[in-house]
Amino acid sequence: MSDLGHPDPGACASSIAADDGTTNTQHPALSDLSPGDKPWDKHRAFADIVESLYTGSEFHDYSGRIHYCSELLGFGLALQDDETLKLKLQTARFCRLRHCPVCQWRRSLMWKAKAYKILPKIVEAYPTHRWLFVTLTIKNVPITELRENLTQMNRGFQRLSQLKAFPAIGWLRSTEVTRGRDGNAHPHFHCLMLVQPSYFGRNYIKQAEWGELWRKSMRLDYMPVMDVQAVKQGSRPMELVPELLKYCVKESDLVADREWFLELTQQMHKMRAIATGGVLKEYLKELEQEPEDLIGESDTPEAQEDVSLYFDWKRQEKKYRMVT
Repeated sequence: MSDLGHPDPGACASSIAADDGTTNTQHPALSDLSPGDKPWDKHRAFADIVESLYTGSEFHDYSGRIHYCSELLGFGLALQDDETLKLKLQTARFCRLRHCPVCQWRRSLMWKAKAYKILPKIVEAYPTHRWLFVTLTIKNVPITELRENLTQMNRGFQRLSQLKAFPAIGWLRSTEVTRGRDGNAHPHFHCLMLVQPSYFGRNYIKQAEWGELWRKSMRLDYMPVMDVQAVKQGSRPMELVPELLKYCVKESDLVADREWFLELTQQMHKMRAIATGGVLKEYLKELEQEPEDLIGESDTPEAQEDVSLYFDWKRQEKKYRMVT
């Protein structure tokens, strides 16, 4: 979130709400006051499209829930160490639907915040161990067969993790589904794996060997595409968190085709997005659960209790504007 650049909360609120006879001054946009909060406009605009896709479908009730999701945002003003101010979200109503773009974004932020706090503890507990970032895929499948194939991938990963050759002593895995140009679904796993230092010596597994292990574990009659990247020695796994814990489905894919999206909703109902295992499970078990609070924790100081700024979603112009 951006710097509002004023040390006094009362004076800042007064300045923001000043009336010089123009609409924008009376009702300034959130993105203008705080450029760091521009994502609110983007995700809420996508949510309006998703709402329309659900309208009149078998998931019609979802459209009503998304309509009222994050319509009004309440922010406090948090004083920083350098005596500047930042907006800090205090109140909002979320629908918590899996494919709501706002809730998907907020959920990702909460998972990332937890991972950033937990991973340093793991690095401290296993200082000589190394990390791998592994992407496991299968061929694109019809969207109507997505659930069946995700179930098979979960079983395949379990078999992979039980192989004697499997090098990871702990792992964090996320599921992503993208939409192919032909309308088929492309399911894949992103995995952060903790391995013994000896992996980069006598126990090293070449990428082609990884592919064979995954092929056998999935019981495929073709060689699947996969990618294995080693985190450089001395680097920290936190650099991979944004890629690992991003959205399960891109917003552009959510809104590309209504029938595809409605089938996706059906196919992914109650499917797990994040899983952990091995020595990392105890550290990261919170990531397997839905975040309790989509407002969440922040590294910024607590907001000043005597100042609250509210922003309402304006659908026609696709912006949040201050409520005066």
